[in-house]
Amino acid sequence: GEILAICGLVASLIYLLSFFGIAFVQSVVSNSDDEEEEEDFLIDSRAAGPVAAQATPPPAPAPCSLLGSACAAPKKMPEEDEEIVAEVVAGKIPSYVLETRLGDCRRAAGIRREAVRRTTGREIRGLPLDGFDYASILGQCCELPVGYVQLPVGVAGPLVLDGERFYVPMATTEGCLVASTNRGCKAIAESGGATSVVLQDGMTRAPVARFPSARRAAELKGFLENPANVDTLAMVFNRSSRFARLQRVKCAVAGRNLYMRFSCSTGDAMGMNMVSKGVQNVLDYLQDDFPDMDVISISGNFCSDKKSAAVNWIEGRGKSVVCEAVIKEEVVKKVLKTNVQSLVELNVIKNLAGSAVAGALGGFNAHASNIVTAIFIATGQDPAQNVESSQCITMLEAVNDGKDLHISVTMPSIEVGTVGGGTQLASQSACLDLLGVKGANRESPGSNARLLAAVVAGAVLAGELSLISAQAAGHLVQSHMKYNRSSKDMSKVAS
Repeated sequence: GEILAICGLVASLIYLLSFFGIAFVQSVVSNSDDEEEEEDFLIDSRAAGPVAAQATPPPAPAPCSLLGSACAAPKKMPEEDEEIVAEVVAGKIPSYVLETRLGDCRRAAGIRREAVRRTTGREIRGLPLDGFDYASILGQCCELPVGYVQLPVGVAGPLVLDGERFYVPMATTEGCLVASTNRGCKAIAESGGATSVVLQDGMTRAPVARFPSARRAAELKGFLENPANVDTLAMVFNRSSRFARLQRVKCAVAGRNLYMRFSCSTGDAMGMNMVSKGVQNVLDYLQDDFPDMDVISISGNFCSDKKSAAVNWIEGRGKSVVCEAVIKEEVVKKVLKTNVQSLVELNVIKNLAGSAVAGALGGFNAHASNIVTAIFIATGQDPAQNVESSQCITMLEAVNDGKDLHISVTMPSIEVGTVGGGTQLASQSACLDLLGVKGANRESPGSNARLLAAVVAGAVLAGELSLISAQAAGHLVQSHMKYNRSSKDMSKVAS
């Protein structure tokens, strides 16, 4: 028996050594294969600029450090809170009144979260609860909160735009996006920077009203579009705010329905609420002369908000911006790893002809939506307005005897603000402050929001330049295969 036991022990030791030895060999082989992959797309340490990786990577945080109390063992709730949770679960107390009833937004979120857990049987682990100011969102950003979602924020830059340097915050979960935009910023900076112009600035709202006949609808259309009535309409409209200023009214008739598209300046606010109040003032005023007008909705989709629409592409909505730069031939070769002719050809075949074949509406670009959404989330904009704000046409052409590259992006409907909504949240406010556009500009109302729109367009210019170059050089797939892997040591990204 002792001999058998000794044999069994020896066999177990041999098995363990073999098991761990094979795993060790596999890991060595895997690491060796990874190190041999191509590195053509991502910038080297010089191209990485201000976000170059350190020689030694920072230590990985403990798994629970990002989750706050979400990873900790659940604490027993006070007896009073237990009773409230039971009443919420039973439907005796509506969940939406907890903040008002308790007077403590954090406590209300915790009780609601526990009620959801007991109702669904799901733990919601990994969704942080602590570390957020729930009072800051009350009544304006989010209802019925049970926690908050974390997103990493990267910084691309410097973006040299109109003689200034901007470091652009981008909240995203897409690998390579910030690095690619950063490379575009480097190419622009080394070529002397980009310039921008805001063509127009006006938020829109379009109510729809029904009349007994199409003739009556046409009569109101004529009244609203008559230049002689502009001053009267503006006086009524502008009463809603000291920043709202009516610019124009454009109408469309569909049968006996009239769609009235009001456009107005809104200072540094994105302005949806502001323009809606002004429109309501005008509708109330018109009711006296048009008592047969039946207002169906304050928004008739002729605005057009959060939908891809030709009216925004042609007429503009929010800020209409053009941004351009001339990229030197040597920069195209050294930083972008391609040539001017290939870039121009690819842009025509892909962004122009390819989008036309697809029947695109405002989508004549490589990935404007990527950059717009990342900046929107970081700076507290409405992410859903990415739909119309990302409408963009990217143009590339050879200049200076074909040696250099002229690139431009034309974006007719960038909808941004630096006050109101999510811009007042601590994290988003910090990102706006990084750009130097936080809050309202007292000396020149609206200039902060216009500057933010210009920065968005400039970042899109950088992103377009880098991605088109990666595709022209055939590096796109290689870069994503290499750097979209969670196990990578990011110190190698810039080496």
